[in-house]
Amino acid sequence: MTMDKSLKKGGGLVRARNVLTRSERLLLLQQDERWKPVDGVFNLPKTKYRPLAPGQSGPKRPTTAE
Repeated sequence: MTMDKSLKKGGGLVRARNVLTRSERLLLLQQDERWKPVDGVFNLPKTKYRPLAPGQSGPKRPTTAE
């Protein structure tokens, strides 16, 4: 008997994720200066995250030269 292709384990997560982990959200919020470690990790503000297809360019984040 053959196994259905939806039950086979493929190459892991092939498509792009549309949800960030908490640590990824904290890094993004720190870059935007919307969160500090003293604020705690509960009741975080929402973050927009839209992964782009290869070859597309998104909004440019200002880089600080320090």
